[in-house]
Amino acid sequence: MAKSTTNEPYPIILPPPLTMSELICKSLDEDVTDMLIDKWLEHRHDAYWSWFGSLRDRRDSTQCTRGQMLAWNKGEFVPENFFCRTVDTGRVVPLDRTWTTHVYYHRTMQDRKLSMMPVVYTMLPEIMLLRGMHDHGSDEVWIIVTDLKRSEMDVVTEYFKLVARADGGRPCKPSLERRIRREHSRITQTLRAQNRLPCFPQIDMTFRAIVNEKKPPFVILFSHQTTSYSQIFFTHSSYVPDEGIFYDFPTGCPNPNCGDDCEMVRFPRKGLENAIVLPLKGKGGRVRRTRDMCNWVECEICFALDVDAVSQGDEKAIARMKCGKCKLVSYCSSEHQKLDWDEHRRVCVKVDV
Repeated sequence: MAKSTTNEPYPIILPPPLTMSELICKSLDEDVTDMLIDKWLEHRHDAYWSWFGSLRDRRDSTQCTRGQMLAWNKGEFVPENFFCRTVDTGRVVPLDRTWTTHVYYHRTMQDRKLSMMPVVYTMLPEIMLLRGMHDHGSDEVWIIVTDLKRSEMDVVTEYFKLVARADGGRPCKPSLERRIRREHSRITQTLRAQNRLPCFPQIDMTFRAIVNEKKPPFVILFSHQTTSYSQIFFTHSSYVPDEGIFYDFPTGCPNPNCGDDCEMVRFPRKGLENAIVLPLKGKGGRVRRTRDMCNWVECEICFALDVDAVSQGDEKAIARMKCGKCKLVSYCSSEHQKLDWDEHRRVCVKVDV
């Protein structure tokens, strides 16, 4: 396995530990998230409100019995009445589940007493949707704040796609290692000449440490240039939002005449076509496990494993009970269906024949 050279301040090829990061970490807890959501609801962003409001007329996304789904069938415009099917358990859950955001930034921002809440608020609708798509693993969101320009962000993005090929726990090919070191040196020198903060080594170290230690579904690079800009990195292709649902999702730009080139948040509205997916293989190349679970959130019963999942020889087949009205969710027993009803009733409508 490749080893870091003695003159490297941190391992460029091997995954570095997060404790080596010199960036300041500010954690915004669930109470702060709730406050930001309430502020967002009061502000009424026209483009986002129009898009979410249109869900009631999109029967293709609200009556999908398999795959990703986003629905608003009943009640007022509040997150607890919007439901999303999770990509890891197949449950249909509301978007009102909050999260803790860990924001990493350079000490100069602290010296200027800049708050990190606007960073999260800028991407709140996107984070809320990505959080809702996952039953597990998204109760913590990871953001690194930079001052990269868009062209520089594109270069850094390609570097992380390259280095992800060497972070899977397998020996790195000499040709790939040389290429990574060459790109690392080139980007470091380029951004240093532009006085970018944090410097590229700190961005690189923190980003790869988060991906390898925390194993999140996604990581966000945020730039606080004159026009805020961000890039979302997904750690598996199944975590990418479905194009059929999000093809016309707002760009985040306040100018109604702006097109795709003016996106403030690169939310992958075209699905895998324009999403940034890191080619991670994981330890030993194990494939991510997808489960199909009882919709009662406290139930651990798994109905089946998909074809790519890790074999679990001791799991027994459980007869599923589909909701007779909407056909959207399944339960392991009538008892769990009753326990879930207070929540499920807000999305349950009779399916069209």
